[in-house]
Amino acid sequence: MRYTQLRAFHNVALHGGFSRAAAALHQSQPSLSDQVRKLEQAHDVLLFHRDARQVRLTEAGQKLFRYTQQFFELENQIGEVLAQSRAEVSGTLRIIADSALHVTGIVGAFRKAHPNVFVTLHTGNTEDVLRRLRNYEAEVGVVANLVAAPDLDTLDMGNTPIVAIAAKDGLPKHRKTLGLADLAKAPLVNREKGSRTRAALEDAAVRAGVTLNPVIEVEGREAMREIVAAGAGIGYVSSAEFGQDARLISLPIRDEALQMSESLITLTTRADVPVIRAFLRTLKL
Repeated sequence: MRYTQLRAFHNVALHGGFSRAAAALHQSQPSLSDQVRKLEQAHDVLLFHRDARQVRLTEAGQKLFRYTQQFFELENQIGEVLAQSRAEVSGTLRIIADSALHVTGIVGAFRKAHPNVFVTLHTGNTEDVLRRLRNYEAEVGVVANLVAAPDLDTLDMGNTPIVAIAAKDGLPKHRKTLGLADLAKAPLVNREKGSRTRAALEDAAVRAGVTLNPVIEVEGREAMREIVAAGAGIGYVSSAEFGQDARLISLPIRDEALQMSESLITLTTRADVPVIRAFLRTLKL
């Protein structure tokens, strides 16, 4: 006796015919008929009277149908319990991102679906994200311009351009864009080593034959914003990370290749951790 044979019998009895049962199960009618026939042959019992216009349960079929009704109702109840258990994920989810702006919306949706999970969110550059992820100090990371690695599962979150940022009154009002040559002449505020945004800007400058001359180096995006807002120089961020700051303006940089690709990453070896699976499901909804 096979599960597929019982399911075929149950649906024929439930729907009152082979064609209707086949449609409900998205199967072909000959395949369904064959499964019922094998069930009857295996147990030497007739379960249906097959007339030209209708199918009727035999006495043995009626008795079996009562049991399959209980069986498949119990199967549905088991599925509901397992689904409920999946929804009730608990524990802690630690996220380390190169910018909180990339995941704030996702975290809100995740917490709504899984209120028993405590979420911590920290920011850092790419080196920080990879180190903490690989040291099991975080479950989920978000990084820019990731170099593929065999120990990481990645999910693409799209591309955004890098923009220059300046104090609101720090540039002439007619200025709408900046080129790399403009940045070379400006008091440039640079990110720390290990920043993928800095690496992307420096690579673009090399390709363009431009030498950048930073006058200040800061650690972290927030420090850069504060220095720039104080009028000490011109900085740069991914446009997705600019956010809302009345003290600052953003200007496109005239270099088409100056893009940041964001990726959500998890350790391959931790793919079965419930909070990670639940977070990834939320992201894909």
